[in-house]
Amino acid sequence: MTTFTVISEKASEDLAKKLSKKIRAKYIKSELTVFPDGESKITISSKPKKGSIIIVQSTFPPVDSNLIRALTLISKAKQYSPNVIAVIPYLGYARQDQEFLPGEIITIKVIANLFKASGASKIIVVDIHSKIALNQFKITSKNVSAVPNLVNYFKKLQLKEPLVVSPDLGGASRAKEFAKHFGTKYITLKKQRDRKTGKVLIKSSDLKEVKGRDLVLVDDMISTGGSIIKAAQFLKKQKCKRVFVACTHALLMNNAEKKIRKAGVSQIISANTIPGNTALVDVSGIIAKAIV
Repeated sequence: MTTFTVISEKASEDLAKKLSKKIRAKYIKSELTVFPDGESKITISSKPKKGSIIIVQSTFPPVDSNLIRALTLISKAKQYSPNVIAVIPYLGYARQDQEFLPGEIITIKVIANLFKASGASKIIVVDIHSKIALNQFKITSKNVSAVPNLVNYFKKLQLKEPLVVSPDLGGASRAKEFAKHFGTKYITLKKQRDRKTGKVLIKSSDLKEVKGRDLVLVDDMISTGGSIIKAAQFLKKQKCKRVFVACTHALLMNNAEKKIRKAGVSQIISANTIPGNTALVDVSGIIAKAIV
């Protein structure tokens, strides 16, 4: 039987502790010092047991700082074990998976190389933004879905004639999966985004099927909430009942939560890949299954 030790930095401490209980592993916390120039210094509080080591660290903002902290923890763990599993529930840079405009750098390829160079044997992520991004890793990689867990939460809310909505065509497969687990139907809005300005426009025509129904807008991540806000405003005009938002990663930058609520959204519910007010769905169980 494999012995595990779980190590995390403060950013993912709650999820790491839940994971350690699920797999009956020793949990080691770490102390973080940030110098005036922004440098991070991490010290682990005790020596890991013999066996595999799991590093848990989401790379939400400050993305670069949390990424460096994850890599340094992996590097330290490698000194104690040949098998280091990197659990990165939210993996930043996954949107930079191809050269959309001339001269753009495929940054996730660089990140993937850093994880390997630091000593990670395997990486586990939750609802990565792009499966193409995961292909850049030259170590064993696994993406797990938080959708079933999110659906279980929504089943308790007693929604009226629920309908699942994807804010764009890119998220159609996610909405389809959510609807399948929920036992309801889904629709997809047609969105247009300017790649240079980032401005979002909903191109869908009138949607009679949303009238009087509770809607669940499903997305993998919410950053500034631009797409969700536009979608919610559009759906409200179609005389729907309530609008809820379900997402795995709630970054909610630039006061996004308040702006989304102002657009008519009743509640935002996310996974605990990123800690916060909306992180009501625990994904430690699905991560544990991916490990053991």
